[in-house]
Amino acid sequence: MSNLTKGEIRKLNALKKSIGDELGQKAFDEWRKSNSKVDKVAEKIVTILSSAKGIESLNLGSKGYTIYKSRGRGKKGIKAVKNT
Repeated sequence: MSNLTKGEIRKLNALKKSIGDELGQKAFDEWRKSNSKVDKVAEKIVTILSSAKGIESLNLGSKGYTIYKSRGRGKKGIKAVKNT
């Protein structure tokens, strides 16, 4: 239950309170399975970063970075800018 958001915890507790612990957990599990959304961009970033050899960990700081793919004439590559 540690990977649940605050809203999901509230929903789970409300279901357990209204229809009982066992049925509430079962209903919540079915709801969560049907509403799970996969972030395709995040998955792509993870696969790219995981394929980098020699990097054991990566700290992006508290505000992170914004990654741009270059567009337009004569511009090539990817640019990363630190968020401030």
